[in-house]
Amino acid sequence: MIKVLIADDESLARQSIRLLLQNQAGIEAVFEAADGHQALALFEEHQCQLVFLDIQMPGLDGIRLAERFGDNCVIVFVTAYDRYAINAFELSAVDYLLKPYDDERFYRALRRAWQRLQDAQYVDCQEIGRVVAHIAEHKTNGLNSKVVIREKRRLSILETERLDAIEMTADYARLYLSDGSTVLHLDSLSDVTSQLQHHMFIRLDKTWLVRKDRISALSSDDNGQCSVTLTSGQAFSLPGMTQANISELLAK
Repeated sequence: MIKVLIADDESLARQSIRLLLQNQAGIEAVFEAADGHQALALFEEHQCQLVFLDIQMPGLDGIRLAERFGDNCVIVFVTAYDRYAINAFELSAVDYLLKPYDDERFYRALRRAWQRLQDAQYVDCQEIGRVVAHIAEHKTNGLNSKVVIREKRRLSILETERLDAIEMTADYARLYLSDGSTVLHLDSLSDVTSQLQHHMFIRLDKTWLVRKDRISALSSDDNGQCSVTLTSGQAFSLPGMTQANISELLAK
């Protein structure tokens, strides 16, 4: 059985979450806070394991609260915020809900939170706070020098300068870095590409997105199938693509 804290300065928002939590098995108690100081007091008094947390609140905001909560809870951010932040928060090991959201989206977030609680692997809330602050500071419609990725049990901020290519599979995206290493991003390719400097990358097929200036060589086998070699030395094949196809894309 777990204790849930709903922290939001909007009464209707708190009531909506409480209603959605009704009849959910495994919930011992639900507490409500209308500002950051009240939320912190309730959290410390009741040691809530799951927190639905607004970012913009009187007193302590959600970012500072997440830092204060430490690593003893699971947080789902619930707020009206800019749409650039959505792409990054969807990478979170917890979740992010944009108001207004529907019931299906809420219960998807709840399932993610339950899974984390059942794994007994609570997210590092201080790390989330730093990532939230980074997103708020760097939100822009222009070019982004960093991207946020979701690894197994944490969020990471990656310098885009280190990124050579991205390979998409059904369940995750594999990021190829300039030092020859790879990182798994446990979400869709679109979550990363929405943050990239698009003019620097080209899509070679449905699977690969590659930075133009990191392609060092193109080659073909006896069947005409093309392979791409990156400046890091990493190479991959592109079934159905030819050197001519890729050269044409590079020339655009």
